[in-house]
Amino acid sequence: MERFKKLEALGDGSFGLVFKAEDCQTGEIVAVKKFKKKYSQWEECMKDPEVKTLLQLVHPNIVKLKEVIRQSDFMFMIFEYMDKDLGRLMGERMATPFSEQEIKTIMLQLLKAVNYIHENKYFHRDLKPENILVHGDTFKISDFGLIR
Repeated sequence: MERFKKLEALGDGSFGLVFKAEDCQTGEIVAVKKFKKKYSQWEECMKDPEVKTLLQLVHPNIVKLKEVIRQSDFMFMIFEYMDKDLGRLMGERMATPFSEQEIKTIMLQLLKAVNYIHENKYFHRDLKPENILVHGDTFKISDFGLIR
């Protein structure tokens, strides 16, 4: 993990910590999720439901898992970086609510992603504004920790 320079904490959930980081080799900004659970073998990491699912689900409206790293018995998932989550965006937009067209655009993206997830025989089970990430006009579903 020496390759990544930690920039700021983004969140702390029941499964792990998420922080913004810079890939020192490429200069790319990424999101790194460090799991609290210890993984004694690489095979355990690859059997994790979130890892297995995200390696299979590739869609423009699902957050992209770029890499999985195991170091010192901890697993790290490296994701594309998104600016904020929908909950935060909604809070910022209290004074100027989303227009009907913006809502249609957001819902179309999310419904395409949910449809793709269901077509692949999965259920997210934790869809909420905090698990929908935003970058510009693009909305992506994240946090597949409760996937079935």
